Amino acid sequence: QLARGAFDKASDIAEQRLGMSSLGLHGAHDVAQFMPQGMQAAGTAMHRSASQFAIVAKDASVTGDLKGSVAALARVTQTCVACHAAYRIQ
Repeated sequence: QLARGAFDKASDIAEQRLGMSSLGLHGAHDVAQFMPQGMQAAGTAMHRSASQFAIVAKDASVTGDLKGSVAALARVTQTCVACHAAYRIQ
């Protein structure tokens, strides 16, 4: 959606599926107790960065600033990659 310039849609998807308001859908509270502290912190960082992306993307629907949205999306991706690099199911 971001590539299409549908900033509002990109914002809504990010917040609903990955952002802080998605925690209930993922059952985050239920599974967090089984995660190491570092993994919990990485997960929280990812959810927060997704919510921050959602705000920047929503702003871009007014300003047209794709650069800020891409940078915010890169931060989301970085948090995902960092967690997946550090933690594996064995």
